[in-house]
Amino acid sequence: MSFKALTLDLDDTLWPIAPTIQAAEVAANAWFAEHAPVVLEAWNEGGRLLLRNRVVAAFPDQRHDLGFLRREMFRQMLADCGLDDRRAAEVYEVFIAERQRVTLYPGALAALEKLAARYPLAAVSNGNADLARIGLDQHFRFSLSAGEHGAAKPDPGIFLAACERLGIDAGEVLHVGDDPHTDVLGARRAGLRAAWINVEGLPWAHDEHAPEIEAESFAELVERLLQR
Repeated sequence: MSFKALTLDLDDTLWPIAPTIQAAEVAANAWFAEHAPVVLEAWNEGGRLLLRNRVVAAFPDQRHDLGFLRREMFRQMLADCGLDDRRAAEVYEVFIAERQRVTLYPGALAALEKLAARYPLAAVSNGNADLARIGLDQHFRFSLSAGEHGAAKPDPGIFLAACERLGIDAGEVLHVGDDPHTDVLGARRAGLRAAWINVEGLPWAHDEHAPEIEAESFAELVERLLQR
């Protein structure tokens, strides 16, 4: 398998996303507790889930933009309690600042440094991680999010846009990610190569486009790639 550049997924590839989002939600709740406690009384976890579903249904053209969806949720939570919905920007900034405090998987940083020393790297993510705020942007040529691009993986357009910015044909770019559908199938259908971070050691469950290489962690994958 030969390639000239890589695109990397971020959440659940370089770091686990669940604890990060949980911490960000705790930070947002702390803001509400200080500035708008009535919101916490009115909106429990189940109510927020229903609200998110309503927001996605109301703004189908924005469903790829997680930042927009989160801000709109905060706006409606405030407005429904009779509060100034313009303060949604404040609580969102608290949320998104905490969202950037990620903890990389063991060995991921060293592996990323080794990979970036050999290949051009680009981040392609459906999430809203900010590599500059996280402190990893020096390892990447650029980062392309679904919110910026206007469509989320597995849409082929976001993969092809990344290849165009890299200046390298899709068939010579390897995409690395953890999700079989959005990462592996999405990349392969767009004409890229694909590597799967298969943490649980699951069998490939699709009839098409199996990954060309897989590993249980990003660090392990990079070691195998650099041995080729």
